[in-house]
Amino acid sequence: MINDLSVLAVVPARGGSKGVPLKNLRSVQNIPIVELAGRIAGKVDCIDRAIVSTDHDDIARAAVAGGLSDAIRRPADLSGDFISDVQVLTHALVAMEELDDRRYDIIVMLQPTSPLRQPHHVTDAIHKLVSENYDAVWTVSETDSKNHPYKQLTVDDGDLGLFDPRGADVIARQQLQPVYHRNGLAYALTRDCLLNQKSLMGRRTGALICDGHFVSIDTEWDFKLVDFILDSGVSAA
Repeated sequence: MINDLSVLAVVPARGGSKGVPLKNLRSVQNIPIVELAGRIAGKVDCIDRAIVSTDHDDIARAAVAGGLSDAIRRPADLSGDFISDVQVLTHALVAMEELDDRRYDIIVMLQPTSPLRQPHHVTDAIHKLVSENYDAVWTVSETDSKNHPYKQLTVDDGDLGLFDPRGADVIARQQLQPVYHRNGLAYALTRDCLLNQKSLMGRRTGALICDGHFVSIDTEWDFKLVDFILDSGVSAA
């Protein structure tokens, strides 16, 4: 709880991932990534309840082993490839409020696929949400200038073009305005943002800029990259 506001953490972890089968059960340093998410949630003092939303028995067991207190089972219509985070979080919130017979004021999404998070990333996102009266706060990382939108290209029937015509005027990276990407460490949002605005990005959303090296896992290569970062000892600030 923070400032008399109750906090529900939700770890979304379905079993039907396509790029890496059963991705959420894959291990980083011999610990399933869904269990890692639960361990981090357990170290954040202001979280009142931390649960997993899943459709898979083994994921549920691994999540509970990591300290998540309950496994909310998704119905089949919330387990497909094109189900939004808003739908999953709304289902989890409504189910937990009914189960616990209480209202949760803040919802925090902790995606297992960002296993390099630290407890302070989650704590800082929640504190920023409350202290600065945001509808939502996302953790983000600055995008390397080599991947800036002005440097992106398109290929149309073999012909190369600029994704953004303004890229033609870029000579040096110093001309580029910094851009940021979501790193998946934490999304904190108010109950109103989720249930009434029906969005992860409410009318007013704050950015928690995180220094460090983070990976949002989608592929086998991403798992190798996480291992490299951890072995190098430069994982997160």
